Amino acid sequence: QVQLVESGGGLVQAGGSLRLSCAASGRAFRNYAMGWFRQAPGKEREFVAAISWSGVKTYYLDSVKGRFTISRDNAKNTVFLQMNSLKPEDTAVYYCAGASAGISSFSPDYWGQGTQVTVSS
Repeated sequence: QVQLVESGGGLVQAGGSLRLSCAASGRAFRNYAMGWFRQAPGKEREFVAAISWSGVKTYYLDSVKGRFTISRDNAKNTVFLQMNSLKPEDTAVYYCAGASAGISSFSPDYWGQGTQVTVSS
């Protein structure tokens, strides 16, 4: 069992930066691929980024490539999402997710409760 708790969301102006954190409980954290999804009002939840258990492989939504960076610290059971050059269209609730099957077909087994990111124009 893995429990995920996000933090770091907030209100930022366009062009600004935020760093989201996701703290995971459970010794199995280092065996999971981890990722971030987001859901904007009236839209479906979409994949944003994922990272393999080792941190070697990463994948990103095309619209965030070059602006967002996913990373993890297995010693601290934490995954991060550094978001730079934020745009109003990045406004959404961001969810941390964990997948035991790995990164190749990132299908989460566990979800966090979400953290709100609002980017003003």
